[in-house]
Amino acid sequence: MINEQTINTRIGKNIKRYRTLYNANVGELTQSDLAKKVGVSVSLIGGLESKNCNSGISIYNLYKISEVLNVPINKFFE
Repeated sequence: MINEQTINTRIGKNIKRYRTLYNANVGELTQSDLAKKVGVSVSLIGGLESKNCNSGISIYNLYKISEVLNVPINKFFE
């Protein structure tokens, strides 16, 4: 069974991955830009993307991130 920390780390790593791909293919999207578009704090996005991710994210906010980055939500769990 996978634990909560592993899921949070995986989601954060994939948010960073897909934001980086967005930057390469669409245009610059900083953590601050993403936070504003999603309606969350920059510290939440930064915390999620850090390697020592201790914070979680609601499904609703993850859905909004997936919409901004144009990535199916299930990709954040891979």
